[in-house]
Amino acid sequence: MRKILIIGVLFLILSSCATKKEILYLQDSADYDNTALTYSIPKIQPNDILKIEVGALIEESALPYNKSNGSIGGQSIELMQLEGYIVSQNHTINYPVLGLVSTENMTINELEERIKKMLVDGGHLKAPTVNIRLVNAKVTILGEVNSPGVYNFTEQNISLLQALGYASDLTINGKREDIKLIRESDGNRTITHIDLTSAEFLNSEFNQIRPNDIIIVDPNGPKVKSAGFVGNTATFISVISILLTTVVLITR
Repeated sequence: MRKILIIGVLFLILSSCATKKEILYLQDSADYDNTALTYSIPKIQPNDILKIEVGALIEESALPYNKSNGSIGGQSIELMQLEGYIVSQNHTINYPVLGLVSTENMTINELEERIKKMLVDGGHLKAPTVNIRLVNAKVTILGEVNSPGVYNFTEQNISLLQALGYASDLTINGKREDIKLIRESDGNRTITHIDLTSAEFLNSEFNQIRPNDIIIVDPNGPKVKSAGFVGNTATFISVISILLTTVVLITR
């Protein structure tokens, strides 16, 4: 009986340990060294908030097309959101003087060119400049990370590893072979499974985080096993030790 209990404890300890292959990132990175970067610019989506600044040679002539005279660099994100234009479910914004402007299937750079053309063709301004910035980009990170939560970002593009860095990386119990990325785009929702132990995802479109993406990190096998009735491994070993001591006292 004692041998059986000892073997059982050893088996439990070994089965509860995460292996090296479950923890290390990009284990085949040498195969992807010096590969060409893949980059796709996301389209503007409904509920995006766009901060639009119009400039002209005569500064005063551009005032009717701006909600604020302040520079983007001197404003907080919260203020820029209040002064921004929310993209409707019909993919339009209601812009001063110009009226409804369609954003459907457009990137930020393409919308800049469209507004600039409307200003010139309509005789509103000569040689205008248009700068647009998405000011409500955020990513939600849940599960086995050190700091789960919702994170705002102001860059036009961030990578999956950067996003996980915002959450202070995965815990030792995070399942690195199966990261779930939930994305909504053009009225469709996709759930993609990403293996961080392989560098293959670096060449995927899902290496680029888009606004409103959701990242879910599931617990790995040892963590799931430790969440059972007995609890973690230390608790289980304590119970086994008590049982072993009881058996020894009874059999003596």
